[in-house]
Amino acid sequence: MNMKAILAKAGVILLALSVPAGAQGALVGHWKNPKGSVTVRLGACGNAICGVVVDATEKAKASARKGGTPNLIGTRILTGLRPTGQGRFKGQAFDPKHNIRAPATVRVVGPDAIEVRGCAIAGMFICKEQRWTRVS
Repeated sequence: MNMKAILAKAGVILLALSVPAGAQGALVGHWKNPKGSVTVRLGACGNAICGVVVDATEKAKASARKGGTPNLIGTRILTGLRPTGQGRFKGQAFDPKHNIRAPATVRVVGPDAIEVRGCAIAGMFICKEQRWTRVS
């Protein structure tokens, strides 16, 4: 086997390992927050899963602007989500309404539901949890 073939196979293997298939399948897609005011697309970004706002109500956009996020659409609100086992993922969350970043945990609670939890101040205090539903 020549060096090109070896490098090509190594690249394919690294790409496949970047986000585990089961983890990716559980989270990849479009999700709405409980109020239905924001839709987030979760998908692979590098070796993790990230969430980007793809749709939002005018009220949600205005709230984000007040918090210091001028363009809510396109804002990455979940980053670096990696599986930790048992349908749980850890990463970072960004709250555009309050302009804060915090450690986040995402838990798959069913094929069409996830719980997103973020805690500010050392990852333990001022926690917020939401149940998001999958958008068809």
